[in-house]
Amino acid sequence: QVQLVESGGGLAQAGGSLRLSCVASGRTNENRNMAWFRQPPGKERELVAASNWSGSKISYADSVKGRFTISRDHAKNAVYLQMNTLKPEDTAIYYCAAAVHALTPYTSAAEYPYWGQGTQVTVSS
Repeated sequence: QVQLVESGGGLAQAGGSLRLSCVASGRTNENRNMAWFRQPPGKERELVAASNWSGSKISYADSVKGRFTISRDHAKNAVYLQMNTLKPEDTAIYYCAAAVHALTPYTSAAEYPYWGQGTQVTVSS
């Protein structure tokens, strides 16, 4: 089992920045693929950014390319999401997810068996 705990959400103004953190515990010695998803109000969960096991291959949603950056710290069993130039449409619950080790990022939520509890990000205009 893998437990994921997110932090760093909150309220930001449009154009501002936030940094989300996700720390994994449990079976963390398997160099897993990691990702951030989000669920806007009244909408389905969608991919934000995904990383392969090493962080060498990344996939971003078109809506966040150039604004968001996913990064990993294997020593801390952590994955981060730096969010810059925030927009009101970035308002959502953000979830950290973990999957098995793979060479390429997984972009489908169905590939991720482990999920955090979510952290709310609200961007005001």
